[in-house]
Amino acid sequence: MTDPHGFLEFPRRPVPARPVQERLGDWSEVHSGQARLPLVSEQAGRCMDCGIPFCHSGCPLGNLIPEWNTYVRRADWQAAAERLHATNNFPEFTGRLCPAPCEDACVLTINADPVTIKNVEQAIADQIWERGYASPRPPERLSGKTVAVVGSGPAGLAAAQQLTRIGHTVAVYERADRIGGLLRYGIPEFKMEKRHLDRRIEQMRAEGTEFRTGTDIGSDLDAAELAERHDAVVIAVGARGQRELPVPGRELCGIHQAMDYLTLANRVTEGDCDAPAVTAEGKHVVIVGGGDTGSDCMGTALRQRAASVVQLDINPEPGDTRRGSEPWPTYPKVYRISHAHEEARGREGADPRVFGSATLRFEGDRFGRVCALRLAEVEPETRRPRPETERGIPADLVLLALGFYGPERGTGLMGQLGLTLDGRGNFARNAGFGAETTEPSGRAARIRTDGIFIAGDAGRGQSLVVWAIAEGRSAAAATDRYLSGCTVLPAPIAPDDRPMVA
Repeated sequence: MTDPHGFLEFPRRPVPARPVQERLGDWSEVHSGQARLPLVSEQAGRCMDCGIPFCHSGCPLGNLIPEWNTYVRRADWQAAAERLHATNNFPEFTGRLCPAPCEDACVLTINADPVTIKNVEQAIADQIWERGYASPRPPERLSGKTVAVVGSGPAGLAAAQQLTRIGHTVAVYERADRIGGLLRYGIPEFKMEKRHLDRRIEQMRAEGTEFRTGTDIGSDLDAAELAERHDAVVIAVGARGQRELPVPGRELCGIHQAMDYLTLANRVTEGDCDAPAVTAEGKHVVIVGGGDTGSDCMGTALRQRAASVVQLDINPEPGDTRRGSEPWPTYPKVYRISHAHEEARGREGADPRVFGSATLRFEGDRFGRVCALRLAEVEPETRRPRPETERGIPADLVLLALGFYGPERGTGLMGQLGLTLDGRGNFARNAGFGAETTEPSGRAARIRTDGIFIAGDAGRGQSLVVWAIAEGRSAAAATDRYLSGCTVLPAPIAPDDRPMVA
């Protein structure tokens, strides 16, 4: 602890975002260009260096938060960078995208405001690159073993980097035309500029990781053949199965899945086209779903100059404080405002979300295009519509942000590797991240039943970026142990670990 009185002398002060009107005029990050270091150094001094730092438990990566807070307070950025990279391959991603459960687990939260851990992490991550602390780390020797990683989201990239650095020859296969998974096409530019992703990929290339885009394993390339050509395979395809909304009128034009809409918008910022095939410009936009993906759609629609934006959340409006059933240090369901909500509220003067509401049906015009949405209030416990609460709102564009049910079903990847599903609808795996596969028989006799590992949302289900990176690191350790007989790679979590709950 560099300042034993810091948490008493300094109040919590997060790094401010750019003014709403300024950031709505571009696609740059909401904090782009904001002064960080003096404020972040002061805020790092609020860390109490607790005897039992529960922030470690709040983060599945086990980030050494008190240690790098101390170094930031002393302006020792190289030491801070080393401690941050010790547990996290991609702090520039998590510092921008993670909702920071570590802050809700901060001991200060018991009776005060937590340390601005996320701001400190992002500042260190940026200094890592600005000061040249992210040099490639190729292995000293090669093991002679080859590994195929299927999927290039945060779990796949983390597994690939860990395995490359330990000496295995790694190839990452991605079905899209660019590496990054949802980091590339699912996260809007205003949340994370893709230059952060691009430079990390270049670092990995320099370390020896190979990337092969435009290759759909199970379709373009037989998955069983891929497994035969490599000593091990890590499946990190994410949970891309999108939930549907089976209500009358779903077939109308103008109703789209949120991830399809975000992908089209991201392709514009990537320079693939001048305008998206689906745009919110001049339209009344309704987003069905109250999560982060819905918030990303809102920020995107506002930048496309939507006439209005409403977000529907079936859950009741949360309170401002923890409920008794959500004690510290769990991550509570409290009222939170994202940057996109702030942007919409600043224009309309009210929260753009409608809590405790369910979509009953869509209405269309004579051309078969959606023009209105009928909704109703719901009972908090049963989520059943309340009588006599039905009403309509205009809707020229509807975006379904209802989450994901797990990895896509019925794919060639599943059948060719004999992958099975667990009770939650994710790829089944054992305690060592190994895939649970069907026994080979007949034509499928060549299917491997060993050396196949499952990482990330494909095995865990839809989760946070920190869990994905932790999964990738742990799956890499399991893979290295399978290939080498032992491993020195860290494994921060087990397949059945879950966030802290009461």
